[in-house]
Amino acid sequence: MPLGLVHDYLLVMRGAERTFAAMADLWPEARIYTSLYDPEGTEGHFAHRSVRTSYLQRLGVGQRGFRRLLPLFPAAIERLPVAGHDVLVSSSSAFAHGVRPAPGAVHVCYCYSPFRYVWHEREATLAGFPRVWRPAAAITFDAIRRWDIGASERVTRYLCCGEIARERIHEFYGREASVVHPPVEVERFDAPPAPEDHFLVVCELVAHKRVDLALEAARRSGKRVQVVGTGPEAERLAVRYAGVAEFLGRVDDAELARLYSRALALVVPNIEEFGIAAVEAQAAGRPVLAVDGGGARETVRVGETGVLVSRTVDALGEAMSEIDFTRFEPAEARANAANFSRARFQERLAAQVRETVRMR
Repeated sequence: MPLGLVHDYLLVMRGAERTFAAMADLWPEARIYTSLYDPEGTEGHFAHRSVRTSYLQRLGVGQRGFRRLLPLFPAAIERLPVAGHDVLVSSSSAFAHGVRPAPGAVHVCYCYSPFRYVWHEREATLAGFPRVWRPAAAITFDAIRRWDIGASERVTRYLCCGEIARERIHEFYGREASVVHPPVEVERFDAPPAPEDHFLVVCELVAHKRVDLALEAARRSGKRVQVVGTGPEAERLAVRYAGVAEFLGRVDDAELARLYSRALALVVPNIEEFGIAAVEAQAAGRPVLAVDGGGARETVRVGETGVLVSRTVDALGEAMSEIDFTRFEPAEARANAANFSRARFQERLAAQVRETVRMR
């Protein structure tokens, strides 16, 4: 059979799903496997493809409820019928790397990060559970950790989205990984108009994204913020920062490009494995104010396309109030973003897969 492609769950079009879409376009004949699939939520990107789902699909769970199925995903992924393929390419931030290829098959995994909820953010995730449920959740997380290590041993080669992911793969799995930066559709963005007097945050509204740091910094510095994204933190943040932030929910690509171009800067308050939004903002000609660490060190040229600060409210607030973000040249930002184009990602990924098959 032609090469097979695997992704954790195809329910919305966020950074990982856009990266997977670039993979799918690279191999247009490949069959796609995933645990859950929502054609509408993924905006029809995979409507013309052969998509095989796990038995969890019959439960009718979407983006709002899929996290409740956490203990069921390892077995569901392992039962995906991928054994007919000689080559598999998976796209994983959780479970997709755990498929069971045929003996002798090549499995290249593009890993955004080992599953954060059971590894580097385990304790923070447990703290979010009601106290009475935490012991059971801890047992579940430990079981998933053991499964995850076993799953990593079935992967022929790991690729990853950035240096922080490479370090985590080595720490948790004992495996080496090669960095291939994910794709950004830089061609969607035009030269920007003059910016307006507000900042922008673009991310899923979940606790580990630390949007509260950006909004608290804005409140202390007397600045306004527009927030694009949804998630379990949306309601709490909207209530707490009603006078500071405008919550826009999900927006389409054209509107997002407009929002980037009119912001003083994009604020990235969390340490990201890569951070596609930071590159998108630069493609739209705007600078980035990011926490110093992770992908921001690889995508932002300090002093030329943005600013990196420590991960504190004070540091973010001081930058918002003291730095003149209109001084950054849009042309510099756009030129830097071009280094992370979709075409370059596809070229690098294809070369890595070919090399792995040849060596095997």
